[in-house]
Amino acid sequence: MRVLVVSAPLVGHVFPLVPLAVALRDAGHDVLVATGGGGLAAAEAGLSVHDIAPGFDFGRIALRVFPRHPLIARAELAGTAGTRGAGLLFGALNDQLTDPVVALATDWRPHLVVYEPFAVAGAVAAARLDVPAVRQENALFDGRDLVRATVARLGGALRRYGLTELPAPAAALAVAPPSVATQGGWPMRYSSYVGGGQLPDWLREPGDRQRILVTRSTLTGPGDRGPMPAVVAAAAEVDAEIVLVRPDERSARSVPGNVRVVDWIPLDEALPASTALVHHGGAGSVLGALAAGLPQLATTGPGDRRHNAELVARRGAGLALRPRDITARALTQLLTDERLRTAAAQVSREIAGMPAPTDLVARLTALV
Repeated sequence: MRVLVVSAPLVGHVFPLVPLAVALRDAGHDVLVATGGGGLAAAEAGLSVHDIAPGFDFGRIALRVFPRHPLIARAELAGTAGTRGAGLLFGALNDQLTDPVVALATDWRPHLVVYEPFAVAGAVAAARLDVPAVRQENALFDGRDLVRATVARLGGALRRYGLTELPAPAAALAVAPPSVATQGGWPMRYSSYVGGGQLPDWLREPGDRQRILVTRSTLTGPGDRGPMPAVVAAAAEVDAEIVLVRPDERSARSVPGNVRVVDWIPLDEALPASTALVHHGGAGSVLGALAAGLPQLATTGPGDRRHNAELVARRGAGLALRPRDITARALTQLLTDERLRTAAAQVSREIAGMPAPTDLVARLTALV
């Protein structure tokens, strides 16, 4: 069968969809990924990719949308907007994406459409062609809430295709471990394509000291400082090897002797030999650390990052802190607090017990 996979044109949105797309391809199905921007890097996984957003600029959309909604914009920067900010941004984005996605689907004629909650244009195309649509989660909100918020701000896209509402999907794939977050649908073990880069040999094995990996977002914007400057400032007082992954120029400029710097790496391969992960609070980083069973420190930043970090802290698998509150004491707690490690290991086992993407291929095929 032909499967169209639709994602917002952002790396962090499309990469979590790649493992299922690859599983479908490896099972003999034709798979086409519709995305754009940085998401076009999914082609590096050997998938066919179509650009549905030439010239995509997410910042331009935000600058157009948020000034008309200052209260939501302020809450989004504080991480307290819930799904309202995402609804504004991705409603405007999907209003632009719907026509090219429908045109692509009309030409390519998929038998099944898989879409993420921030890419409801895929669901519109499936309804237009009267083929099954499957929602695949890639965040830690409930995708049903995200879709409702996005569709409420979709503008004229539904009307252009004769729809008064978005039909319910034929199935949904829930990737959040139930002890951390609630999502409706068939459970599927979280995994993500991590892009290019080579893992240095010294990151494949534990070092002489415990190791903390520190990453940052693939997106930058207002209010998004991330954890790296604070970690570098505190590092000299922490008895650990601290590794900055793809740091910004300022963070990498002058570092203590126990800090090392690497470029883009396959993070999932580096996690097993590490002790903890410090990151910006993105859903992919949260789920990656949970899958590896590592305690994590997630910063409470804009968008969904406060929500994600607080889910981790509530589960007891890590810490949720503002970047300016990261101290040597907090970093040491990541290394020494057995309660954090126990909870992280429990969630790791929970994730390992969920069906892998390959296990879902037959169920998806049966929908057609």
